[in-house]
Amino acid sequence: MGTAKAAARAMSNAVRVTNRDGRSPYVILCDHASNHLPASVGTLGLDAAEMLRHIAWDPGALPVSQRVAEGLDATLVESCVSRLAIDCNRPLGAPDLIPEISETTIIPGNAELSATQRQARIALSWQPFHDAIDDIVSERRREGRETRLVSVHSFTPVYKGVSRPWHIGIIHDEDSRLAAPLVTALQQLDGVTVGVNEPYSPADRVYFTLEHHGRSRGLPCAMIEIRNDEISAPAGQRRWADLLTGIFAELEPEAGEAAAFGPGNGRAAQTKA
Repeated sequence: MGTAKAAARAMSNAVRVTNRDGRSPYVILCDHASNHLPASVGTLGLDAAEMLRHIAWDPGALPVSQRVAEGLDATLVESCVSRLAIDCNRPLGAPDLIPEISETTIIPGNAELSATQRQARIALSWQPFHDAIDDIVSERRREGRETRLVSVHSFTPVYKGVSRPWHIGIIHDEDSRLAAPLVTALQQLDGVTVGVNEPYSPADRVYFTLEHHGRSRGLPCAMIEIRNDEISAPAGQRRWADLLTGIFAELEPEAGEAAAFGPGNGRAAQTKA
């Protein structure tokens, strides 16, 4: 790891890496782990109640990620800054990188930022998060260690008045080496409705982190979306984390193999919650 990069991350407190030397092939990523706003960005014009909403983070995603990483002996990389300051799961040119509106909520502190202010936001959170992932993946590849990337998110039960029936969604593009067996295993669970590229798909611009660090290197990867009412309390967080840990442990011999999967990549784009 470069000394300058490590120092920058330490100063920003924008990213946390847990169990860097974990033995598992999985690296767990949590892009929207936190609703924290650093002092440098203030409140963005929002009150405390707004910062508890899904617009600020993915509630429940971090506790699930932590328990899965612990159960697998996997590395965990989490963003420690709210996505309202800057969304780490967006390319730098995305219109919602620094959202001026999220769902139907206006974010006053993100309006009409100068180029200098935008660059400061990138340096605050986006760059440290992606530098950390890049360092870890590059190091593992130099050491010849198998690597599979899994990002963990949560989604709202209702979005703009439309109910979402899925308990969990698996998001993937044309590479389904990891996603296909994961979906198959989840579909065998009683009472669980599984979305395939639901409630989002890569067409919704939600796949950036995995594209940037996984697909660009030919690594198996998949994005998990859990409905946030399922993981709003510790019991649900433990249930889903333990289910996923067991599935991932069983998939270890096969996730590196090519696997064909059915339709679901071509769904029309929608705006992410």
